[in-house]
Amino acid sequence: MPWTLSTEFTFDSAHTITGYDGPCGRLHGHTYRVRLQLTSERLRPSAHVRRSIMVADFKTLKWAKKDVTQGGLDHAYLNDLPDLGDDTTAEVIAAYLHRETLRRVKETLDEGDDGADLRLRVSLWETPDSCCEYWE
Repeated sequence: MPWTLSTEFTFDSAHTITGYDGPCGRLHGHTYRVRLQLTSERLRPSAHVRRSIMVADFKTLKWAKKDVTQGGLDHAYLNDLPDLGDDTTAEVIAAYLHRETLRRVKETLDEGDDGADLRLRVSLWETPDSCCEYWE
């Protein structure tokens, strides 16, 4: 696969890990750091340019950086998100970011392009020294 697009960003959110016996069971927040690496065998158009010159648009990849009122995760209470609910561990959030980012990227593809060659790796830091990675 000849192209890998990488981007990093942060977002601030709060959560509670329901049923956790310890401080993480109480309301607390993090400045999450995210690295997304999207690999493709070919270049494609995007929502902002119709020529086949991109793996994907950085704007599409950085959706989670937006404020929660704009469909992102910044300043969200993660337990309120239907796709996460009470399960807001780094592992579950990383898998959610993977699933939702690929869905958003594939939404921008031309008709007939199923994006089967796209591979996404998500790295999510909950603290500066604690990271979870998710990929398929």
